[in-house]
Amino acid sequence: MASAVLPSGSQFAAAVAAVAAAAAAAPPGLRLRLLLLLLSAAALIPTGDGQNLFTKDVTVIEGEVATISCQVNKSDDSVIQLLNPNRQTIYFRDFRPLKDSRFQLLNFSSSELKVSLTNVSISDEGRYFCQLYTDPPQESYTTITVLVPPRNLMIDIQKDTAVEGEEIEVNCTAMASKPATTIRWFKGNKELKGKSEVEEWSDMYTVTSQLMLKVHKEDDGVPVICQVEHPAVTGNLQTQRYLEVQYKPQVHIQMTYPLQGLTREGDALELTCEAIGKPQPVMVTWVRVDDEMPQHAVLSGPNLFINNLNKTDNGTYRCEASNIVGKAHSDYMLYVYDSRAGEEGAIRAVDHAVIGGVVAVVVFAMLCLLIILGRYFARHKGTYFTHEAKGADDAADADTAIINAEGGQNNSEEKKEYFI
Repeated sequence: MASAVLPSGSQFAAAVAAVAAAAAAAPPGLRLRLLLLLLSAAALIPTGDGQNLFTKDVTVIEGEVATISCQVNKSDDSVIQLLNPNRQTIYFRDFRPLKDSRFQLLNFSSSELKVSLTNVSISDEGRYFCQLYTDPPQESYTTITVLVPPRNLMIDIQKDTAVEGEEIEVNCTAMASKPATTIRWFKGNKELKGKSEVEEWSDMYTVTSQLMLKVHKEDDGVPVICQVEHPAVTGNLQTQRYLEVQYKPQVHIQMTYPLQGLTREGDALELTCEAIGKPQPVMVTWVRVDDEMPQHAVLSGPNLFINNLNKTDNGTYRCEASNIVGKAHSDYMLYVYDSRAGEEGAIRAVDHAVIGGVVAVVVFAMLCLLIILGRYFARHKGTYFTHEAKGADDAADADTAIINAEGGQNNSEEKKEYFI
C-alpha cells in the first residue's frame, strides 16, 4: 500500500508564495479565486509545537519612518503575514500585494518579517496585524501612534503699550497638535501661571492659554515668553513678546555747586533736576514753595542757578516733571549761612575731627599698653624668701635674743625680695 508524502512547511510556503504572485498579476475576477485558494493553502501548512508570535507597539513623529517587526520564537518556516488596520495584506512572506511603495521590506526570515513605513501621516495610525499560519493560526497586533507637533505657535498681547499698574491680557495658541500641548508662561526668568483651554477637531488638538498680567515700570522691556512642551518637540519651542510699559517720571535733584554742600552768603548755588519716565518728560520746571523765585535766580531747562546767595533765598525749591502718565516732583531745602559762621563752622568741624582723631589714637595706645602689662604680669610673679632668726628661742632674756638674732642674721643668707 503506497503512502502519500505530504510537503514540508517550507514547500507549502513556497507554493503559497507562488500563488500570491500569480494573484497579484491576475485579472480581478481570477484574483479573488486565487486569493481564496491562497488562504486555503496557507491554512494547511503543517507546523511544529511551541511557536510564539510577538511584536511591539511603535510611536513615531509625523513625516518620519516607522518600523514594524513581526517576530517568531522557535520557528519551523511557517508563513508570516502583515496586514494594515483595514486588514489588507501588506506583506505575505517577502511579497508585497499592497500597492503602497512607502512600505519596504527590511528583513525576511523564518523568524522575522520587518517592514518600514516612510513619511508617516496621521492616517497611518492604528493597529497592524501579524499573522502566523500555524494550526491553529496565531495573530498579534502592533499599534502605531503618530505624534504631530504644533503647526503654529502664536502669542498675542491685548495692548502693545500698557500703563504701569494696569492689568493686560496675553494669549498664546498652539495649533493642530497630537496629543495636546502643554503651555508654560515666563516673564523674564520668572514662571507665571496661565489658564489653558483645549479644542479637539478630527483627532487634532488646539490649545489656547490665557495670562492676566499686572505690569509695573520695572517690566518695561522684559520679554513675556510662551513655551510649548510636546513629546514630538525636542528642545524648547517658544515665542515671545517684549512688554512696553509707560510710567510717570522719577525726579531727583543733584547739587552740582558748591561741591562741599555748605551754602554761605555770597556763594553761588547750582541745582540740576534729573527726570526719567516713559515717555521721557519734556517739561521740567522749577518753583519756590510758598514764595516767589528770587529775581537773581536763573532757570535753564532742568538747571537752577542762584548767584550771590543771601538770607532771603532760604526756602524750599521744587522741581516738577510730567508726561502723559502723570507728574512727580522733588524738593530741595536751602539754608544760607553767613560767611563768618560758615568759616567758624568749618573750622569747628575740622577741630572736632582732629580732636576725635587724637582721642582715638590715645585710647588705642592705652589699650595696647594694658594688654602688654597684663601679659608681663602673668609671666613674672613676685617672689619672697624669708629666714627667721636662729637662736632666739634659747636666749635668757630679750636683749640676749636680739643679740643672738643679729648674730644669726650675719651668718645666714639675707632675705631677698623681688617685687614689681
